[in-house]
Amino acid sequence: MPTGEVICSGMIDRIGLETSNFSYLTNTVKVEETLPIPNHKIGLEKIARLLMDEKVGVIKSTKEIQAVGHRVVHGGSYFSDTALITKEVKEEIRQLCDLAPLHNPAHLEGIIVAEEIFADAKQVAVFDTAFHQTMPVVAYKYAIPNFLLTENKIRAYGFHGTSHKYVSEKAINYLENSSKIISIHLGNGCSMTAIKDGKSIDHSMGFSPGNGLIMGTRSGDVDQAVIFYMINSLGYSPNEVNTMLNKQSGMLGLTGFSDLRDIQSNAEQGNKDCQLALAMNAYRIKKYIGSYTAALNGLDAIIFTAGIGENSSYIRKLVCTDMEYFGIELDEAKNDMRSKEIREINAPQSKTKILVIPTNEEIEIANQVYELLLK
Repeated sequence: MPTGEVICSGMIDRIGLETSNFSYLTNTVKVEETLPIPNHKIGLEKIARLLMDEKVGVIKSTKEIQAVGHRVVHGGSYFSDTALITKEVKEEIRQLCDLAPLHNPAHLEGIIVAEEIFADAKQVAVFDTAFHQTMPVVAYKYAIPNFLLTENKIRAYGFHGTSHKYVSEKAINYLENSSKIISIHLGNGCSMTAIKDGKSIDHSMGFSPGNGLIMGTRSGDVDQAVIFYMINSLGYSPNEVNTMLNKQSGMLGLTGFSDLRDIQSNAEQGNKDCQLALAMNAYRIKKYIGSYTAALNGLDAIIFTAGIGENSSYIRKLVCTDMEYFGIELDEAKNDMRSKEIREINAPQSKTKILVIPTNEEIEIANQVYELLLK
C-alpha cells in the first residue's frame, strides 16, 4: 500500500476436512498442496511461516508487517465502520459469537493468533455488517415487540458487506450511470443486496448470517414453526437445532455435499437430489430478485460474484432463465466464457445488465485498513 500491488496471495479451503487445499502465489513461487488442516489456528500459523520462508521471500521478519486487516462477519450495532482492535473490541466480537457461530469465533481466533505472530503490527477489524447500516428502518426492523429492538438490539444487520460494497462500486464505475443494482454473492455462504445510489437498502441475511438464500451448510429462510416443531415434537434440543440449521442443512442437507463443485458434477451425472438442490437454489435467488426489484422500483443491473457466482455458468443460467419480465436475458455464449475481469453476459436486447464481477475482499479490507491508519 498505497499502490495496491499484490505481493503474495493465497487461500486455504475445506478446512477441517482431510482434503484441505492450500495454495499460494508470489512473483516467483506458485504452490498448490492438499493436506489436512484441522482448524483456522493451524492454517494461519502455516501462512505466517510461509511468508518468512526463504524460498518465498515475502518478508524476513514479522516486524515488517505494519498492520493486519481482519474480516469480521458480525459487528452488531456496535460497529458501523472499520475499527482498531483493542481488548474492548475483541470482547464485543466475542459477545456476538452466538449470532455468527460459523464465523466470529474463527475471526476472534485469527485475531489472537495474529497478535501473537505479528506483535508489532496494528490489528484492524473490517466488519461485514458496516455496509448495511444504511438500510432503512422498514427493511431492518422485525415485526416483534418494540422493546426487543431498542433494548436487545434484535434487528436485521446484513452481511458480506465488504464484498457487496466492492462489487457494487465496481459496477457503478463500469456502467457510469446505474443507480439500481442487485448484488448476488454466491459462495459457501450466499446473500443478496438491493443497492440504490451506492447504498444498501435491503439484504437477504438478517439478525445472523443464517437466513435468506440456500447455502453450503445453512438452510436459509425457514418457517420458525419448524424450529419449535423440531424441539417440542421431535425431541431435538435448541443447540441441536441450531447446529443442524447452520452446519448440516443447505446444500449439504439436500445432497450430502457442501461444495458446489461436487454437487454440480454429480448433477451432471444424473444425481436427482443434486439436480433438485440446484433448482431450489436458483428459485430462491429468483424470488429475491423479484422482491428487490420492487424495493428499488426498477433494475439497472444484477451482479454475480464470489466463488460460485463468478465460476458457475450453470447456476447463472438457472437464475437468469425465464426472467425476461425483469429485463434479464442471458447470452449463453458469453456466460460460458471465463475472465478475471468485469464482463457482461447479457444478450444485446437485455434491458438489465448482467455482470460477473470478481470480488476482492482482500483489497477492500487493505484499502479500509490503510485509510484508518492515515486517520
